[in-house]
Amino acid sequence: MKPIVLGVVTARAGSKGIPGKNTKLLAGKPLIAYTIEAARASGVFDRLILSTDDERAAAVARELGCEVPFMRPAALCADDTPHLPVMQHAVAWLCDREGYEPDWTMILLPTSPLRQPHHIVESVALALKSRADAVVSVDEVPAHYNPARMLSVDANGWARLFVGGRPVRERPVRRQDMPPAWIFNGAIYLFRTTLLFDPVEPSLYGDRVAAYVMPSPYGHNIDDPEDWDRAEQILSRLA
Repeated sequence: MKPIVLGVVTARAGSKGIPGKNTKLLAGKPLIAYTIEAARASGVFDRLILSTDDERAAAVARELGCEVPFMRPAALCADDTPHLPVMQHAVAWLCDREGYEPDWTMILLPTSPLRQPHHIVESVALALKSRADAVVSVDEVPAHYNPARMLSVDANGWARLFVGGRPVRERPVRRQDMPPAWIFNGAIYLFRTTLLFDPVEPSLYGDRVAAYVMPSPYGHNIDDPEDWDRAEQILSRLA
């Protein structure tokens, strides 16, 4: 049986790094449009909604065929508001008012404009095949940032390897000697909806988290003006 998957685009109004980020034009169209268009083209979502306090973002979303069933409460729009209560609010709102209960929920951040429809399709397929609780998209960490090469520095200024606290002389020199390391890129957060309301430990992840590896540059995340410029450069090459 095909699972019921809810897509939730999150677009808070108060970006400080790039004011008006979600509706600012990136290579000719609003940033949020890239995520909505990819989500709709993927065909995996039973419903695609926007959670926002931004009327401009809501208007753009509606024009692109994304539902805006509610405006996000101000209490969930602070700089430090985590995604867990935002998702709990969205899913509970749909359940309480419309009786809608998806099997899976995916967070879709507008700050990942290079995410493609097939990345969404493949992440859902991975969740079902692996029987994971959640799927997150990852990029491989460049060799010079690998944790095996990182150092910790104590209160006296002495350095040791960050992993295991071993002497610096044991630092791996060759890239081939280091285990690969991965980092969240923010493009895909897919999870079993029931995790949101677990009575013991509600979360977006559960215990079994599958990594969906995205090749460069599709996991590129926009956090500051330099990231924005980089995204425009990439899009010009991909066009």
